[in-house]
Amino acid sequence: MRHRKAGRRLGRTTSNRQAMVRNMVTSLIEHERIITTVPKAKEVRKVVDQMITLAKRGDLHARRQALSFMQDKKMVAKLFDVLKEEYLTRNGGYTRIIRTGNRLGDAAEMAIFELVNYSEEKGAKEDN
Repeated sequence: MRHRKAGRRLGRTTSNRQAMVRNMVTSLIEHERIITTVPKAKEVRKVVDQMITLAKRGDLHARRQALSFMQDKKMVAKLFDVLKEEYLTRNGGYTRIIRTGNRLGDAAEMAIFELVNYSEEKGAKEDN
């Protein structure tokens, strides 16, 4: 029985799951929009909200905590410099999960996982 055990296992070992979550958080901060499965998006949403809350705090300790989790200096800098300003007045709810249907291979429920302030124009400019 799994009573009172929070979180999803996602069919992975603990170390593999932690690495996947770190990579997905870093990718979401970098691209501001990723396509993944719904359970993964729901699991990563918790961590992304924590990272943005750390950025809003903005002190050295918060930066080091984010860096110890994400391990990519450029993405931590983006989080603390660019995204902090966008979400400064918002109290939580920094991400959006848009369900897109089922994947053809295994019928897994897919979703677009994006930051709330994501816009197509901004995403197109960053890709160039």
